[in-house]
Amino acid sequence: MSIDVWPETAPTQILLLTLAFLMSAAIGIERDIRQKSAGARTHILVGMGSALFTLVSAYGFSHLIGGDVVLDPSRIAAQIVSGIGFIGAGVIFVRQNVVSGLTTAASIWVTAAVGMACGAGMPVIAGLTVVFYLLSVTLVTNLVRRLPRHDRSEHYIVRYTDGRGILREILGAASQLGYETRLVRTRRLAVSDGFAVDATMTFTRTQRVGREQLFEALHELEGVLEIRTVTEEND
Repeated sequence: MSIDVWPETAPTQILLLTLAFLMSAAIGIERDIRQKSAGARTHILVGMGSALFTLVSAYGFSHLIGGDVVLDPSRIAAQIVSGIGFIGAGVIFVRQNVVSGLTTAASIWVTAAVGMACGAGMPVIAGLTVVFYLLSVTLVTNLVRRLPRHDRSEHYIVRYTDGRGILREILGAASQLGYETRLVRTRRLAVSDGFAVDATMTFTRTQRVGREQLFEALHELEGVLEIRTVTEEND
């Protein structure tokens, strides 16, 4: 059996693999900017791997076709779809009913689809998918956050200076505004002038007090460095 090192389709294959690299990198860089567990490297590898599997399925066995040999290129694509779920599941965490990593897992799944589309010779559809992905995690996300909510709970990550009793003051301020507070988890990290704590907290309203008043009250506490919503941190 002779091996054709440089087949006629090689330039097309190289172009499609390169496009898969670039499009996967666009999704991964967005995740890196948001400091998620799976960043540019992971997404690039997922996208290129999916593209390469698809290219092998489409071009790698062409010399075997003929006679009684029948190939089904869609079989490899189907295995990619099921196999990528293991990677996506690895970035999803559940802690005390707070789910994190769902958007990152979905972005890995979309990246695999983008790589497959590139490998199958559909770069325009793949590029459009990347555009829609970026719109969904920017414009659509900002729009959804502005919609009125009926949930009486507010979910924040409060960053405060460690070792000064700030957590006690946070709980006291929330209690004065009529909020019941539940501490989900804490994470200690180094900052420029010492150490800080990221505390994921749930504030449940027991009175008619708006979230703006809670947000302002927490910001006014000396030692509170930053407040983020859980959706901004845990997607």
